[in-house]
Amino acid sequence: MIDWTAIDTVFLDMDGTLLDLHFDSHFWLEHLPRRYVELHRLDDSHRTALESRIRDARGTLDWYSLAYWSRELSLDIVALKREVAHLIGWRSDALAFMEWLKASPVDVVLATNADRESLGLKLPLTGLDRYVDRIVSSADVGAPKEQLAFWSAMQTLHPFDPARSLFIDDNADVLESARRYGIRHLLGIHQPDSRKVGSAHPSFTVVEQFASLLPVRPG
Repeated sequence: MIDWTAIDTVFLDMDGTLLDLHFDSHFWLEHLPRRYVELHRLDDSHRTALESRIRDARGTLDWYSLAYWSRELSLDIVALKREVAHLIGWRSDALAFMEWLKASPVDVVLATNADRESLGLKLPLTGLDRYVDRIVSSADVGAPKEQLAFWSAMQTLHPFDPARSLFIDDNADVLESARRYGIRHLLGIHQPDSRKVGSAHPSFTVVEQFASLLPVRPG
């Protein structure tokens, strides 16, 4: 599927691409609303209102900021995430893919919308940082990956040739932004959340197993 001789730089998303999105889905859609109501001793109508607030912030820097939600909700979001941290884990064969990339000559960059607090929770539990050459968070550059400004900032921080770059992400809006910037090789993810049914991205080829991206060994 990939001509690796045509790739110099690989940009990889974290949540839903390398790590199972089930942790985040469970936390934001189930655990946080339930604990918010419990800790503030509210009725269930506030849970529904919180779910709406979370959905409305999607695609903004605030949506990805644990500090923002801690202030808005008067809760320690990191502490609440630690309550379900046992759900944090690699997707399928993502670790084997990262081991292969680490041994390859390509430059590997983690390009994530997760803020530094999220990274501080997930990296020690997964060791993901050992397999990449650089980590760039949208919080570092002041723009989410859904915006072209993210890729302009990335070019300044970590110069790359868009025509010789591969980007893999589970978010179609993010992939579309990368396409507009000129990144040639783009792949989506078929099943970001292991507990949910997979789906196709009509505009992008999707990956079901990372093994399908590896060069075929002769014989």
